[in-house]
Amino acid sequence: MNAFSRRGACPALSAPMQTGDGLLVRLNPVDGGLSPKSLIGLGESALRHGNGIMEVTARGSLQIRGLSAESARLLAAEVDAMGIAVRSGVPVETGPLAGVDPQEIADPRPLAERIRVAIEEAGVTARLGPKVSVVVDGGGQLTLDAVGADVRLKAVRTGEHVCWDVSVAGDARTARPLATVNADAARDIAVAALRMVAERGREAHTRDLSERQLASLAAWHSVAPLSVLPDISPSRGEIGSSRDSSPPPALEIGESRGDKAISPLEGEMSGRTERGVQERQPAGGPIGTFKLNTGHALGIALPFGSMPAQNLIDLASQASTLGTTEIRLSPGRALLVLGLSPTTSASLRASATPLGFVTSPTDPRTRIAACPGTPACASGRIATRAMAETIATESPELFDTSLTLHISGCAKGCAHPGTAALTLVGDENGAGLVVDGTAKALPAGYRPGYDAARGVAAIAAAVRRERHQGETAAVCLTRLGAVGIAELYRRNH
Repeated sequence: MNAFSRRGACPALSAPMQTGDGLLVRLNPVDGGLSPKSLIGLGESALRHGNGIMEVTARGSLQIRGLSAESARLLAAEVDAMGIAVRSGVPVETGPLAGVDPQEIADPRPLAERIRVAIEEAGVTARLGPKVSVVVDGGGQLTLDAVGADVRLKAVRTGEHVCWDVSVAGDARTARPLATVNADAARDIAVAALRMVAERGREAHTRDLSERQLASLAAWHSVAPLSVLPDISPSRGEIGSSRDSSPPPALEIGESRGDKAISPLEGEMSGRTERGVQERQPAGGPIGTFKLNTGHALGIALPFGSMPAQNLIDLASQASTLGTTEIRLSPGRALLVLGLSPTTSASLRASATPLGFVTSPTDPRTRIAACPGTPACASGRIATRAMAETIATESPELFDTSLTLHISGCAKGCAHPGTAALTLVGDENGAGLVVDGTAKALPAGYRPGYDAARGVAAIAAAVRRERHQGETAAVCLTRLGAVGIAELYRRNH
């Protein structure tokens, strides 16, 4: 695996990232899931070598926190010893129920693997930034609609055949459609798009492609096979040829290539939410019970994506006792426990609730996006997750499906880059409140960080008093107005 030691790099197993609570590593199993035994082993490694905190990210990656340079090496060795193969290179993601969902239009895994191979054969991996990604979505009960990507492939039925809608630069709602084609053409377009991005440099994404390049991609399936894929120059927009440079050899932890393999301290990256995922629990989200081709799956989430390793060990142990053979990571910061019956699903849910997992899609914690905050992030000014737990417990009536609360340790807003109905953001003045904006906006009012939950409780009380019958919390807040909401938040009680 290539080691990145630059701003924006992903904290891969071989290139841990410095954060406020030590080094952070992120891993994605090649097989898409883990056996209970493997998850238990990872939890035990996290306890031995890290600070005992494990996370599932918004895109469904596993993170282990609080490592040192030496313990990160030991962790990597133990992952190898457990036989857990982890992905490297350009992420080509499939849905968490891929291949086992009776409702999916097509199993996306064969096409995803063909794309991975084609990307490596094209030799562009080393020239693409670490945030470049591809999504291959077979449809079904758990889609990847909320996951953004540079290239999106979505299975669709056209008569008796299955084709793939290809789009670029966004999630299912915002991506730009290019073509509806067969699997071979979909693979070709995806790799051609990545070659164009690679020519623009490691900071580029498909959103940076020109109109001429996008038009070329939309027509590409009718003009050439993959073996002669063109490079289209971003400066000229013409079809030409290029020689891809060979990727540099992989680095081990602690080796260097003119720079440190372990990233320098960059507080904003500590636990940064992977870009391109909407922090929400939509209809069809991962929490609940899902009928599979064989048996059922139980989906449960980690509150704000974080959980003590011992709790994950306890959950995996119980799942193993109930006969589970596979636990998959899911976008939405969740785990999917496969191979259960309705009875064992109910039993595992009952065990997961007292361990602190989110087992109901109506849990108010699903409506709160919270970054690690202090002390985990060097840039954080407030204890975001402790604040989120307090607010979820004390003001649950505020969180219907219309409203998202974003709690950000600083103005970068890593956990929820988009607009939220309410945002609490930490700075030198305490916990600022932004109404209908982002963490980068100027707060309308402040409270001390330790007292912010009381300000939100005042807003929740006003919504409870003023809400009209049938009105959502978001609509009620709009009627109250930004000035009135800010006054409720900062008023002493």
